[in-house]
Amino acid sequence: MAAGDTERAQQQIDEIEALSSIYGDDWCVVDEDEKIYCIKISDCLDQPKWTLCLQVILPPGYPTAEPPIYQLNAPWLRGQDYTELANSLEEIYVQNLGESILYLWVEKIREVLVEKAQSSDPEPDIKKTTEEVDEDDGDDFLLDYQPTQKDQTKILNYMTSESQEDEELPPIHHGNPITDRRSTFQAHLAPVVTTRQVKRVLEKLYENKKIASATHNIYAYRIYCEDKQTFLQDCEDDGETAAGGRLLHLMQILNVHNVLVVVSRWYGGILLGPDRFKHINNCARNVLVE
Repeated sequence: MAAGDTERAQQQIDEIEALSSIYGDDWCVVDEDEKIYCIKISDCLDQPKWTLCLQVILPPGYPTAEPPIYQLNAPWLRGQDYTELANSLEEIYVQNLGESILYLWVEKIREVLVEKAQSSDPEPDIKKTTEEVDEDDGDDFLLDYQPTQKDQTKILNYMTSESQEDEELPPIHHGNPITDRRSTFQAHLAPVVTTRQVKRVLEKLYENKKIASATHNIYAYRIYCEDKQTFLQDCEDDGETAAGGRLLHLMQILNVHNVLVVVSRWYGGILLGPDRFKHINNCARNVLVE
């Protein structure tokens, strides 16, 4: 390793340590080896109106020779808003060439969110959309809402309102991750016999910062009801259109039941097209076979 490379690597390590201590729970390591990180930024701590996730990949030449590769994820961030924010980040990079700039980027984004909150902009309608559309819609930057754990739990509450205090948390198995073009997929599996257990497992998974910060957490479950001789089953795309249904279909083909499978995907900035479904299913199949 040349002296310059060693110095850059050390600068990156120092910056990451500083950021993780400054931003605490809002800072998340997506992939240590690939240097992929995610920072959740909002206009205020108590009841944020505007939230955005900044995902960055630190290339080997950063900070002295290369800018970070980044993606801004928010459902309301379109066209003009996106361009203006991207230009501001570009400007910060150019004005601070060779310096560590992530802190400046995060604070600039926060400033924009605070301005939005104070202006008369209506609050965003938070509906999560897939970040990949199979027809090329000409969008290079992909936008999706990163749900906070609270939102995820809200989504789950419709499943059962009964008290789940008496439900034991089933053991959760984590499969081996698959990485392709900077996107990482990992499956998680738990044996379940009631929807309350499904809810408990999902809540437990979302307590994990890394899983909660995934671009998508797709899941499906099948429970066999002995008395009715029928299957209780459901699935969730979590913004990755049709992925939950395909996952459930795979479980039907493999004839598995009394099991919940969750596949987390961390999107890395490069579109995978239909390959993403192949990875989701392979992850799930591997964890089921294990």
